[in-house]
Amino acid sequence: MISREVTINNQVGLHARPATFFIQKANEFKSVIWVEKDDRRVNAKSLLGVLSLGIVKGTTISIIADGADEEQAVETLAELIDREFAE
Repeated sequence: MISREVTINNQVGLHARPATFFIQKANEFKSVIWVEKDDRRVNAKSLLGVLSLGIVKGTTISIIADGADEEQAVETLAELIDREFAE
């Protein structure tokens, strides 16, 4: 199991469209992936779960993965956030 902290810097945070991109990317991996904010941890492959965290610009979250491709999963999702969800 590995984790990495990242800060959300895009204008709208992790809502609607950016959250959809994030979840689609998370679903490409076999590992179990969570997003953690404060003391709440949700499934990174669940739109409702991610949206329920209310992640806005400037929020620091942890991406946690456990499984065969955990390192690649965390790295890819962190890069997506660092690029502000641009392809």
